[in-house]
Amino acid sequence: MTEEPKAGLFDRVWTVPNALSVIRLLLLPVFVSWMGDGRIVAGAWFFGALCFTDFIDGWIARRFDQGSELGKVLDPVADRTIFFVGVVTSMWCDAFPLWLGILILVREGLIALMMVGGTVLGMERFPVTKAGKWAAFLVMCTVGWLTLGSVGGSWGVFSWIGWAAAVPGMTVSYWTLLRYVPLVRAHLSSGRAAKRLP
Repeated sequence: MTEEPKAGLFDRVWTVPNALSVIRLLLLPVFVSWMGDGRIVAGAWFFGALCFTDFIDGWIARRFDQGSELGKVLDPVADRTIFFVGVVTSMWCDAFPLWLGILILVREGLIALMMVGGTVLGMERFPVTKAGKWAAFLVMCTVGWLTLGSVGGSWGVFSWIGWAAAVPGMTVSYWTLLRYVPLVRAHLSSGRAAKRLP
């Protein structure tokens, strides 16, 4: 019995989830522009929309069987790019605590280094864990809500909501960072083993 050929990176390129990932990246300058112009409220809501569409394209991929190898690479790249730019821009505009932003960026940088390094060394790709998704969701909410709350006035309540998300979000995000280390090792071994097979 012959095995089905493994899907390539550029198979099923033209899918709705992949298109949404590209659109999210193309719209990122709008967020930066609004924040730079002092439109913090609009920028915070727009950042939230860019983050929320990540869950939409994931749902579409699962519901309508539009997953692809390219999507497994493009989606996390879009997520981390939007996340990185969002945190840096908010800190630059004095709309987000510097120390918290640094903690977030250090964690994201370590994850990126692990994944890129593992992939270069032959790691077999694997999906984000459920805990990782929850951590990403909570930290994204933290960034959006604290940025919105920095405006003050009636928006100040979002600062309290943001800190309520920050504590569990940062705890889970660093816990998942540690949990990814053995996962990367295991998939690195399985990826190398697969390449040695005839």
